[in-house]
Amino acid sequence: MINLASYTTGDFQRGASRLKEAAWWAVRALFFQTPLPWPSVLRVALLRAFGARVGAGVVIRARVNVTFPWRLAVGDHVWIGEEVLILSLAQVTIGSHCCISQRTFLCTGSHDFSSPAFTLRTAPIMIREGCWVAAAVFVGPGVTIGPGSMITAGSVATRDVPPGVIVRGNPAEVIKTV
Repeated sequence: MINLASYTTGDFQRGASRLKEAAWWAVRALFFQTPLPWPSVLRVALLRAFGARVGAGVVIRARVNVTFPWRLAVGDHVWIGEEVLILSLAQVTIGSHCCISQRTFLCTGSHDFSSPAFTLRTAPIMIREGCWVAAAVFVGPGVTIGPGSMITAGSVATRDVPPGVIVRGNPAEVIKTV
């Protein structure tokens, strides 16, 4: 049984000063978590200013939520749809020519339920080039999505997705090779 009075983040490091993090919260509220149609070039420039590595031709729609941009790398010609949540407690890497559709949740953190302290656990997410992560998909900590793969809408990926496949369901299972 967990005891939240003894909760611990373990060895987790936020990766930036509290001042930088507070500045990011303000920028995120004004330019990312708003329905206003700020241009993608502005959002990309702001992510870069806070340490993200972002390629050319990236489209970032409204209400995108990036926790720690200094732990985000995005390739060229990537689309990130409305209301995407990138919980970047660990590194999140999105390869070139990927589409991350609306309301997708890229989640790099979880907890150790077997630990009474409910210890925080983090692991990176890697989405290789040419992938489509369709609407309302959950991608869990430590997952790598192989190049040229697709995760269909509403699916839950809690383990690696092989290259060149389409996966569907909860848990996501291969339904087709492309």
